[in-house]
Amino acid sequence: MADRSFLDWPFLDPAHRDLAGRLEAWAEAEVEALTRDHGDVDAVCRGLVKALGAAGFLELTVPSAHGGSNERIDVRSLCLAREILGRHHALADFAFAMQGLGSGPVTLFGSEDLKARILPPVARGEAIAAFALTEPEAGSDAAALETTATREGEGFVLNGAKTWISNGGIADHYVVFARTGEAAGAKGLSAFLVEADAPGLLVTERIEMIAPHPLATLRFADCRVPAANRLGSGGDGFKIAMATLDVFRATVGAAALGFARRALDEALAWSRQRRIFGEPLVSLQMTQGKIADMATAIDAAALLVYRAAWTKDQGAARVTREAAMAKLFATEEAQKVIDQALQLHGGEGVRVGRKVEALYRDIRALRIYEGATEVQKLVIARQMEQT
Repeated sequence: MADRSFLDWPFLDPAHRDLAGRLEAWAEAEVEALTRDHGDVDAVCRGLVKALGAAGFLELTVPSAHGGSNERIDVRSLCLAREILGRHHALADFAFAMQGLGSGPVTLFGSEDLKARILPPVARGEAIAAFALTEPEAGSDAAALETTATREGEGFVLNGAKTWISNGGIADHYVVFARTGEAAGAKGLSAFLVEADAPGLLVTERIEMIAPHPLATLRFADCRVPAANRLGSGGDGFKIAMATLDVFRATVGAAALGFARRALDEALAWSRQRRIFGEPLVSLQMTQGKIADMATAIDAAALLVYRAAWTKDQGAARVTREAAMAKLFATEEAQKVIDQALQLHGGEGVRVGRKVEALYRDIRALRIYEGATEVQKLVIARQMEQT
């Protein structure tokens, strides 16, 4: 079992420790069966969302006024959930995380009518959410978005394309960012809730990944959206995107923590049973050195992740620097930990079916999505310039 001593850190409260125990027990009993069939990754993710909702864990992704478990989104709870689910299976983490990210803008900026309609089904696992920001020519540079939303009568007409959209093709609704032209650059964007069955919304490509999960390219061809589906005011789109990422970016680091903890567990178990030169692999000083490095990196990453989450939960308006540091360090170090775990397995480490082989594929995308490592460095540096 992974080290659980971090649960006693002062960043966490008794309610978090209770959550960790309940979710660990559920994941131990349910996740393996729910993720067994990879022949249909869409069906696996739908099943995970449904099961997580039925068990009450998706209530963590929305506020209590609309079916959630906390008065406002508790980032530490999100981090714990992603870490625990990620340690069991990457798709379990994915299914949970996207319910939060895909509905987060509605929670933070939606009208009361929109919250009442969208959030309760998300919390129950009856509706699948998605966040559509990235475009073919605009990823990390969100201010360069080209998708347009033009006001016509009682609504808006969207034209353009989004790509690398998680839950693309299976989502019931997408939060879409488009240019409405109030000003140049970032100040001319707005956000909209677009139903998956909206006329003019097309899934034009399903994207295959080294670690399979639902991913798609979307096209908007005169896609009509009611004015009531706009989040916030015109021109608020960039602010909405950044405020949402401010909440959820640290949770990416938490997912990486889960992957890294599982890799360390696998490395310890393997090195204890594997014999080399007549002794267990774990008895070699080189092995012990790797294990020490892995454990230290995990604890350091955990401190950054839960520092960022705690700071946000204490009422900080923004945790841009803290969240960027957490995501940057946790994902980069998890990649190293998993690589070392695979190396300790030798040839077995690259055998399909070995957990470390799956983790090696699973971790790679986390260093890119929700702001690549290089972008996080820019964010941190700019934050430091302002101090």
